[in-house]
Amino acid sequence: MIVVTGATGNVGRTLVRLLTEANEPVTAVSRKITGSDVPRGVRAVAADLADPASLRPALDGAGALFLLISGEFVSAAADPSGVVGNVVDDAKAAGVGRVVLLSSQGVVTRPESSSHGSTGRSIEDAVRLSGLDWTILRPGGFDSNTYAWAESVRTQRTVTAPFGDVGLPFVDPDDIAEVAAAALRGDGHAGQVYELTGPALTTPRQRAEAIGDALGEAVRFVEQTPDEARAQMLRFMPEPVVETTLAIIGEPTPAERRISPDVERVLGRAPRTYADWAQRHIAAFR
Repeated sequence: MIVVTGATGNVGRTLVRLLTEANEPVTAVSRKITGSDVPRGVRAVAADLADPASLRPALDGAGALFLLISGEFVSAAADPSGVVGNVVDDAKAAGVGRVVLLSSQGVVTRPESSSHGSTGRSIEDAVRLSGLDWTILRPGGFDSNTYAWAESVRTQRTVTAPFGDVGLPFVDPDDIAEVAAAALRGDGHAGQVYELTGPALTTPRQRAEAIGDALGEAVRFVEQTPDEARAQMLRFMPEPVVETTLAIIGEPTPAERRISPDVERVLGRAPRTYADWAQRHIAAFR
């Protein structure tokens, strides 16, 4: 059996579906999950990573664990790496032999950041030292981050964002899920760290244009100043996360702009484009 945490999110939902289609027994875990959130035959367990004891029932009989560390968890937990250490200890005690951790590219590109670098590194170290077979996934920005534009596109056919012409290799969450499924089910992934990106750099202006193409209608792009973007992001993100995010999208390092071969190396095909993501998810923007 494979346990999937974050099972109702952009990566976890697809991962649960892929594993189920491959006839793997799956336990899907999320804080407020119910049976209606998962495919038929999947066991749903409501648990909170911040309370490792709540996860223990989900681990019974499991052979592998997909571990997703959310931004809210990192911001709220006094010692995220200690909590994760408890989780992997419980997993090992339950007989789990393999763990796949969804980490972040910022662990290596922003080591000075407590929200991305140092905390992420300590969480990765807890997994590495667990004694389990481990695989670490380090994606950059997600295509699904642009769901934040959905309301303004629906109501005004407008996208407002900073740094309109700065490109990053955003990755499709479905590609992350496919790599995770491969690492959970197949051989040759133990001890590997995969950097996951899309196939090309895309700018906010280009992503807005791709949404317009998928809609068949023009979408206007309005560039924010950094201060305007900061004020908007502070409404729903902690200040350290906001500052690091603005640094990444405004002045990305060469490593953050690098297009990684790892999706193709694992899956045997090129990663999906942002335009493909927009076409598949255009209902959210209509």
